[in-house]
Amino acid sequence: MTVRIGIAVRGIVQGVGFRPFVYGAARARGLVGWVRNDPAGVRIEIQGHGPGVRDFIDALRREAPAAAKVENVEVVELAPSDDLEFRIVDSDAGGAAEPCLPADLAICEACAREIDAARERRFRYPFTNCTHCGPRYSIIEALPYDRPSTSMRAFALCERCREEYGDPTNRRFHAQPIACPECGPRLRLLDTRGAVELEGDAALAAAAARIRSGSIVAVKGLGGFHLVADATDATVIGRLRQRKRRDEKPFAVMFPAIAAIRRACVVSENEAALLASPAAPIVLLRRRVEPSALAIDAIAPRNPDLGVLLPYTPLHHLLLAEVGRPVVCTSGNLSDEPLVVDVGDALRRLDGVADAFLDHDRPIVRPLDDSVARVVAGRPMLLRRARGFAPLPLALPAPVPCLLAVGGHLKCTVALARSRQVVASQHLGDLGSFEGTALLERTVTDLVGFFAAAPEAVACDLHPEYASTRLAERLAAAWKVPLVRVQHHHAHVAAVVAEHALRGPVLGLAWDGAGLGTDGVLWGGEALVVEGDRYRRVAHLRPFRLPGGERAMREPRRAALGMLFEIFGERALERMGSAFEIAEQQPLLAMLAREVNAPATTSIGRLFDAVAALAGIRARASFEGQAAMECEFAARRAGSQDAYPLLLTGADPWIADWEPMLHRLLRDRAEGVSAELVAARFHGALVALAEQIATRTGVGQIVLSGGCFQNAVLATRVIERLESRGFAVHVPERYPPNDGGLALGQIWVAAHHWNKEEHRVSRHSG
Repeated sequence: MTVRIGIAVRGIVQGVGFRPFVYGAARARGLVGWVRNDPAGVRIEIQGHGPGVRDFIDALRREAPAAAKVENVEVVELAPSDDLEFRIVDSDAGGAAEPCLPADLAICEACAREIDAARERRFRYPFTNCTHCGPRYSIIEALPYDRPSTSMRAFALCERCREEYGDPTNRRFHAQPIACPECGPRLRLLDTRGAVELEGDAALAAAAARIRSGSIVAVKGLGGFHLVADATDATVIGRLRQRKRRDEKPFAVMFPAIAAIRRACVVSENEAALLASPAAPIVLLRRRVEPSALAIDAIAPRNPDLGVLLPYTPLHHLLLAEVGRPVVCTSGNLSDEPLVVDVGDALRRLDGVADAFLDHDRPIVRPLDDSVARVVAGRPMLLRRARGFAPLPLALPAPVPCLLAVGGHLKCTVALARSRQVVASQHLGDLGSFEGTALLERTVTDLVGFFAAAPEAVACDLHPEYASTRLAERLAAAWKVPLVRVQHHHAHVAAVVAEHALRGPVLGLAWDGAGLGTDGVLWGGEALVVEGDRYRRVAHLRPFRLPGGERAMREPRRAALGMLFEIFGERALERMGSAFEIAEQQPLLAMLAREVNAPATTSIGRLFDAVAALAGIRARASFEGQAAMECEFAARRAGSQDAYPLLLTGADPWIADWEPMLHRLLRDRAEGVSAELVAARFHGALVALAEQIATRTGVGQIVLSGGCFQNAVLATRVIERLESRGFAVHVPERYPPNDGGLALGQIWVAAHHWNKEEHRVSRHSG
């Protein structure tokens, strides 16, 4: 019996070869009908004998392309028609767009072989792609995802590309960014004034030669410019650090192949899978102790880990082959500024940084930095969510109103929720510069405009001085919608709840640098029982003061002085040795004594800083989190040790009192105990604290979030300890534990706040 059905498929089904897959699946089963993109996903009408139609529906999930993610399949019965074949028809541009944008995909094996084969017409062509790989989010301007809606519309297809595009047997069948040397984008090498020196393959060869000879070349990639330099040359890396104003923060290294990475680093099965995935992020690996050709002390000073990645575009693939050695591949910007995406901006902002510019004429619609990931306790954890992951949507368990969230101040992202999905933007970076704030506003405009969204509320952090908060206030006033202010650590925990679709109360350990609390204190060592838009603060770190406020973030010695002052008063400096110049001492003591420019904090991140300073690990930091990182590395070298006492006192909330730990630490240092042993005992104290809080609270679901859980030693040991006690432990995996996850958490809290009956009543009555 002939049947005809209509199918609506929602999820990541555009830009991933889904329509060609549907075409092949229908033809293989002798079915007729059509498939097309629409703003919400893919729509299909299929007709044929019942068993073939049923098998086709099952195949939509079972056999979908690897980069696709089918969230929902809706089926309706239709009257049979007179179709004679199965076709891909023109997209439907009507209707509201849903958050189903595809992410950019790393070069596939077939395209990599093609550009290396002299007989192929795309031999050495740096913009080769197919339905399985290539640019997506970085070039798309509107849905549905068709070439006229991308920045590739300026490149008219040549006859041979048009044939491939229309050939159902070709892997470029309906590949929207399809291009070749005849009709596609081209490379050009520019000098520092912007004058064109060479074009095409000659430009690539010359850029590689410059890198080999010690130049720093700004290379326009998929989502912006990279600064590329020889990773075996300590002198050129030192020059890059000086020019980029990046004193000690590690650089990422791009290797030509996984085999080369294995020679420099220890690579587990899970880490290898991350490196070779279509997202192709930077992955943090344990570097080998054996000597290597890398200038490792210049690349990652005092760091046993190395951030590595594989070439993820044809351009990078060809460039690495031409250079013939690993390269430093770091974001094209000055420290604390956003990524540079167009050549005019690059010539201005990277003036004096790059010696040459390898540019191309494919416009980048939105900046996309490289994603960063690591494996923690066998689980992947994203530390920076950008290329390859953004803007893949998160399915929600229930519909939500249209909501916008603007994140925090550091590692900012924004998020938009509609119906049953939320889409988070790519990593935008910090908002301390004019360029950072401007990028935030452009991204909000882009996201809201892309989906033609009309947010019914805007969510932000409690901190009134964040650039994101000020933007949220302006938007809420302009749109005449409610503003939902979400406490920083509540958002941290809620983000993990949303990611894992957890139900019921959870105990969230939100340990990070700092976020404004409801009492005006800078929180950061919090234990919150969270359910929906409500939380109860059940425990926190004993507060101490930070003389100089924000300066303490870059000077761990100030956090140490604040802790010592809490116990020893004016005699605190006696235990700091020569950490402070004589001229500094009295002003700092005055700040603490008068409680002026010395905010109180409960931050575990600042506790890490204080311990690092007192242990002799680091008194001043050149980048955020450096002292905590080096404390982690020291603990790793020592292995598991007995723990310092860090016990809960009081009640409602319990206070984690660090004073006994401080006395033990000071005694250890006076007795000559090594910094490694001190760091290991401190990590042990935090693991024991997590166990105490979980046991006393008795909530079975535990969430770990906040920047401190980027620490693999801490996170792994806490997970193992709590799971051994029978707790279900959830950590961020697809969204960062740091402030890059705040926007998702703000959406989750705002959605629950919105759906409460009393909120709806008050809103309508107003």
